[in-house]
Amino acid sequence: MFAEMMLKRFVVGPLETNCYLIACNETHSALLIDAGFMEEDEGLKIVEEIERSGFDLKYVLSTHWHPDHTAGNEYLRRRLGAKILIHEEDAPMLCAKGFSDFLGLSMKPHLPDVTVKDNDIITVGNIRLRVIHTPGHSRGSISLLGEGFVFTGDTLFSGSIGRTDLLGGSFEEIIQSIRNRLMTLPDNTLVYPGHGPFSSIGKEKRTNPFLSEEFE
Repeated sequence: MFAEMMLKRFVVGPLETNCYLIACNETHSALLIDAGFMEEDEGLKIVEEIERSGFDLKYVLSTHWHPDHTAGNEYLRRRLGAKILIHEEDAPMLCAKGFSDFLGLSMKPHLPDVTVKDNDIITVGNIRLRVIHTPGHSRGSISLLGEGFVFTGDTLFSGSIGRTDLLGGSFEEIIQSIRNRLMTLPDNTLVYPGHGPFSSIGKEKRTNPFLSEEFE
């Protein structure tokens, strides 16, 4: 699958969000995960990369509703006509009154084009990504599983997990999500988190202080 797929990471916004552009090399269909940029110059850099590569951006998918993962959604929909996707439980938060400046981060209220749920398949050319509902950081947090890799949003980081003290967060839920939905993946599964460096499921089992004791 990696031969068929292009993957590029942009680190954007004040919280250094990992924004991932993936594209099918054969069809040039593309998907952007977590458009967390808040400055137009960052958005323009992504648009220019997409246009220079000849990609057709089909979707902008948010792993959860927080502005550092969604602030650029409307810009990309307006510039490139991409459809905005988010889990059905987080969709209302994109336009909820009072959350346009969540944690001091600006987000233009907007509605998604499509909502997703657990086990939905998102197809981008020859690339298939399965939605894994991983609540805990937010009620509608999701991970995206491909062949040999998983995008984990703010659920699982290299050496850490997502915070659970925000609206819709739950420490018990995030631990259950990681233990039952992510740690059951093969150890060599690459982990592409919402912030910070890449990892693997096996490495997190061995070294993540929130999880390592369970897998000793």
